[in-house]
Amino acid sequence: MDKHITTPLTHEKVQSLRAGDSVLITGTIYTARDAAHKRLCELVEKGEPLPFDVKDSIIYYVGPTPAKPGMAIGSAGPTTSYRMDAYSPTLIAQGETGMIGKGKRGPDVIEAMKKYGAVYFAAIGGAGALLSKCIKSAAIIAYEDLGAEAIRRLEVENLPVIVVIDSQGNNLYETGRREYLNSKTK
Repeated sequence: MDKHITTPLTHEKVQSLRAGDSVLITGTIYTARDAAHKRLCELVEKGEPLPFDVKDSIIYYVGPTPAKPGMAIGSAGPTTSYRMDAYSPTLIAQGETGMIGKGKRGPDVIEAMKKYGAVYFAAIGGAGALLSKCIKSAAIIAYEDLGAEAIRRLEVENLPVIVVIDSQGNNLYETGRREYLNSKTK
């Protein structure tokens, strides 16, 4: 059964999510990849304001392709999340509560998620054209010089994701693997 959440992703909503939950996200989310994350963390280090309020926000790790006529955005599939691992704990400490990407996360990210209350969602890699249909509008809000990696504000409707790591540190990549291996021995 899918859970439906509407942004902002408050701590109350984060606490209700468990590893393995299928979720449909509606509302405002932001895009950023490693180059943008580096710039955001440099602003935090300098005590300067960020180009958007990360409190209760979801950041989607995506560098979309150009939009086709009549579309808000081009293909928008997730990028590999570990490239943001050096930066994610800083943004989580600033109030970011959700991340969307693909692949594993490092222990520092998971500890920050548990400490501050955040969740990591996975989107299906290779399904960028289908995911883009859930994006109703897209606007560059910072770092236009980064091209596809510029920070965008997206309005999404029923964006399908799976909770991979919840705010307690439960990790679907670990539990799912154990369940699969245990089922093979029965």
